[in-house]
Amino acid sequence: MICAKPFYRSALLSLLPLLGMLLPIVAQAADPGLPVLSVTTEKDGAQTYTVGLQVLAVMTAFSLLPAALIMLTSFTRIIIVLAIVRQAVGMPQAPSGQILIGLSLFLTFFIMSPVFTKVYDDAVNPYLEEKIPAKQAFEIAKSPFKEFMLAQTREKDLGLFAEIADAGEMKDSADVPFSLLMPAFVTSELKTAYQIGFLIFIPFLIIDLVVASVLMAMGMMMLSPMIISLPFKIMLFVLVDGWAMVMGTLASSFFV
Repeated sequence: MICAKPFYRSALLSLLPLLGMLLPIVAQAADPGLPVLSVTTEKDGAQTYTVGLQVLAVMTAFSLLPAALIMLTSFTRIIIVLAIVRQAVGMPQAPSGQILIGLSLFLTFFIMSPVFTKVYDDAVNPYLEEKIPAKQAFEIAKSPFKEFMLAQTREKDLGLFAEIADAGEMKDSADVPFSLLMPAFVTSELKTAYQIGFLIFIPFLIIDLVVASVLMAMGMMMLSPMIISLPFKIMLFVLVDGWAMVMGTLASSFFV
């Protein structure tokens, strides 16, 4: 008990500067004349949000940004294919996961740069300059992403989720809701990624089969074929300039 008093005293002293910083904020929020969180309706029916609500909306959007970056862009296909390549070569730990994620992010930014540029020019920049409201900016920003996702989504997958949701007949792409397009896009991306990974896996599988057959013919039953085939697979991957081929194939698969 004797040692606890100095500890509590020091803890209270350390909290005093924080309380001093919070007091003005609490006082402003308690002032009924200061609109911290309010919505103003204009004469034409448009609604104007205070800075507090706008900051809250932006912070909420930032919390959903990682999920949007993974699910609404080319990131899913790229990371799956690169992981399959690493497994096919026979080195599950090289390159590391951080390197694969970095490669996927940079290639995603390269592929999605036309979409990001259009969103910034048509939606983000006019909103920052207060030329359009937030709701209109959001609707404009959805259009480039929707166009990109529709170009990569199979009609079969889109029809599957439309049937599950009982969405009815849609005449053109403008009638496809975002809630229906997102799962169809992710499903198509997973299928495409595994198709590309299967084609990449075949040459390395042939090397493993040849090495295993040679070792069995020579009677070396106790020697692991993976140890012998690994240098040959690395040599093949280097000779054909494998990384440039994989990255180029991934990038070009989105522009067909």
